[in-house]
Amino acid sequence: MPDNAKPLRLRAEDADDLAVMSAALQDAVGKIGDIRFEAQPRRLTLTLNRYRWEAGGRSRVRAALQLGSVEGVEARRLRRDAPDAVVELLALTFEPDAEPPGGALILSFAGGGDLKVRVECVDAVLADVSDPWPTPRTPRHET
Repeated sequence: MPDNAKPLRLRAEDADDLAVMSAALQDAVGKIGDIRFEAQPRRLTLTLNRYRWEAGGRSRVRAALQLGSVEGVEARRLRRDAPDAVVELLALTFEPDAEPPGGALILSFAGGGDLKVRVECVDAVLADVSDPWPTPRTPRHET
């Protein structure tokens, strides 16, 4: 499969940056067990299979999303006891605190689950970490 698109590497430091990152992550799938919170370095890392919308679709790539300056993580409607359960990321948004630059990053998943990640400031990195592979399915959304 010829593919001239370079691996995606994005950094987000504000809500506008996160909107770009969210678009790149729409319909990424991963397993609950691939979500890791490390309290000491205050870091949350997710590894996902990202649908490559920017390359015209029809392929996925393994990608890592890392959130820094994390103060805490709350999960809602995600089966943490089922590490092989698959989740589909729909959006990544930011809810600022009254005192900038802190707030909450919200990772919204299909089926109504989400992660609320309290952060000192927006500090996110997204990087493709594998070669792309073809996929026969294009993600679809009900209107």
